[in-house]
Amino acid sequence: MKKIVDYRKLLGVQKDAELKELKTIYRNLMKEFHPDKFQEDEARVAAEVKSKEIIEAYHFLVSIAPETLALSIEEYTNTTATCGIADYNWKGLVLTVQFLDGSSYEYFEVPKAIYVKLVNADSPGRFARRHIFNSFPYRNTVKLETA
Repeated sequence: MKKIVDYRKLLGVQKDAELKELKTIYRNLMKEFHPDKFQEDEARVAAEVKSKEIIEAYHFLVSIAPETLALSIEEYTNTTATCGIADYNWKGLVLTVQFLDGSSYEYFEVPKAIYVKLVNADSPGRFARRHIFNSFPYRNTVKLETA
């Protein structure tokens, strides 16, 4: 997904970057672009914009990092295997699925053809378990809202 690639490029990290490396890079970039370092208004405004982009990229990449996902794999597996789908929507290669237990996940890089098959499936839950849940990068969105 372009968003993932852009965030990795912004932070200058590779696909296999670990959380420790992400944190170090994030901290160094925030030191460099912290708005309080700049005296001129234009430079301060530009630094605020850049620091917000860095913060957003860092939090996003942490949320999809394998180490983060490993912490909640049991909960994720239980949700996707046993809970029904309450609702779903697709926008720009991002499929958002809300489950009956109240959890919600975003799946990235989901082609429109897969979404169309999900919509037309006799059992969307079964289709998603077979073709979506373990095939695309994902993150838990409910935790993001409550955090």
